[in-house]
Amino acid sequence: MVKLMYSSIASLDGYVADADGRFDWAVPDDDVHAFVNDLERPVGTYLYGRRMYEVMAAWEAMDTDQPLLRDFAGIWRAAEKVVYSRTLEAVSTPRTRLEHAFDPDAVRHLKALASRDISVGGPGLAAHALAAGLVDEYHVVVTPVVVGGGTPSLPDGIQLRLQLLDERRFRNGAIYLRYAVGGPLLR
Repeated sequence: MVKLMYSSIASLDGYVADADGRFDWAVPDDDVHAFVNDLERPVGTYLYGRRMYEVMAAWEAMDTDQPLLRDFAGIWRAAEKVVYSRTLEAVSTPRTRLEHAFDPDAVRHLKALASRDISVGGPGLAAHALAAGLVDEYHVVVTPVVVGGGTPSLPDGIQLRLQLLDERRFRNGAIYLRYAVGGPLLR
């Protein structure tokens, strides 16, 4: 069964970027990067907002001798991408289409027709997918750093029941957590 997943690398205090918009503290070491590559292999389609797409588009032209980076670039290039933006006029990468609005019903339809998993990237777009009940799993690599503020990994105002499916500890102190999204909290 195809899953829609939201994956992030976050600080211990729950941010994907610090107050200055930087995320260099989240760059994975080789152990974490190899693990993330394996997590991304089943993804057939990435859903992005404009900012996340602009960051990730660098993988299209990535030319490196580093095997882990080259591997991830190949995984990323092979996948379809859907970019949601009201301001972007065109996309710069192959296998990419532009949508001007996030339509939960269209994503449900995409999911129903997909043969491979779908990943939503970036906390802004993920907030829309979570609010619409589209996300099946949340994957987070928690890095051993506290940044004190910035862009939160998860949106305010959404409460969900989560079921821990998997966990892994890394030598660098990072921890991977995989949760099934089980629905809204009962009140």
